Amino acid sequence: MRFAIEKAGGSARRGRLETAHAEVETPVFMPVGTQATVKGVAQDLLEQLGVQILLGNTYHLYLRPGSGEIARLGGLHRFMSWPRAILTDSGGFQVFSLTELRQVKEAGVTFRSHLDGSSHFLSPEKSIAAQIDLGSDIIMAFDECTEYPADRSRLRESMEMTLRWAERSKRYFEEHTNEVPWGARRGSAAGDGFPSGAAADAGRPVEERSPALFGIVQGGMDRLLRQESAERTIETGFDGYAIGGLSVGEPRALTREIAESTLEHLPRDKPRYLMGVGTPEEIVEYAKLGVDMMDCVLPTRAARHGLLFTSEGKISIKQARYAGDDRALDPNCSCRVCRRYSRAYLRHLYAANEILAQVLNTVHNLSYYLDTMRTVRHSI
Repeated sequence: MRFAIEKAGGSARRGRLETAHAEVETPVFMPVGTQATVKGVAQDLLEQLGVQILLGNTYHLYLRPGSGEIARLGGLHRFMSWPRAILTDSGGFQVFSLTELRQVKEAGVTFRSHLDGSSHFLSPEKSIAAQIDLGSDIIMAFDECTEYPADRSRLRESMEMTLRWAERSKRYFEEHTNEVPWGARRGSAAGDGFPSGAAADAGRPVEERSPALFGIVQGGMDRLLRQESAERTIETGFDGYAIGGLSVGEPRALTREIAESTLEHLPRDKPRYLMGVGTPEEIVEYAKLGVDMMDCVLPTRAARHGLLFTSEGKISIKQARYAGDDRALDPNCSCRVCRRYSRAYLRHLYAANEILAQVLNTVHNLSYYLDTMRTVRHSI
């Protein structure tokens, strides 16, 4: 992986991230495709919308259909027919969210599947192995996400665990990534829907097309622990650095405060990834602070509940007042939904519980987020 900053304006920076499958312009918003799909939107449409990189989740894909099965089928890119970049979350946050179904120890986490109650064990080594099987472009170190609120002793304990797990993640990554035939998973067969460059890339040295590994900074809402976590994670050495453990119930103002203070301690020449945020207004503010990568389920989840983001503010399309509104959803938006459909039609689809409502709502919200980031990059 290569990362270069091309322009800077204050703390904000515009860069280019070269991954094994694609180049990514930063700052970038990554739609969440938890189970190898962005709900309701086909991959060819995601390409047309300008999605550069998707986020997949190791926990869910490990359970179903299984990371080994995906590896057997040629890796996640080929499995879901996605030729561009993929970042996979380590599964740490999903295991954290299981609460009563997990037990955390030094070796790793024992948990019960939310699907069938079966018992599983996930460790730093198993998480990295699963992500290698998936063929991710960017692999995340396995971490422990701390609950909110938590006292300082709990935060310290969790942070130390994450640091030890980070070292184990890196060790396993370095010992095993070069054993994987990455070129063979890149869609080198003619006519498989992947770009022709993928076939040519199969001849590149393995180290030039192997995945990147990102470390994750933890420390809860304690600024000093965040600083220490950042410094020690940097000492371990990673290709990029993520700020994790936010958006777990704390006030949004505190999220920004901790994110901003942590950014001060991260290297300027490495990509910075703020995990799990935020609203359109927030992703603009975080880009101004120097964040390069962001992801959030909000645009897709809100779409399924009829909440749409527009240049005139949020619209709850389920409301009866839109039943006779023949205006475009957002007059300042050029997405395919706003060009073609009225608010009245979108409201009708939602009220009738039509599947198309979720599809069109999601397409618009994703378009709005992606356009927002394009505007940010242009302004820088």
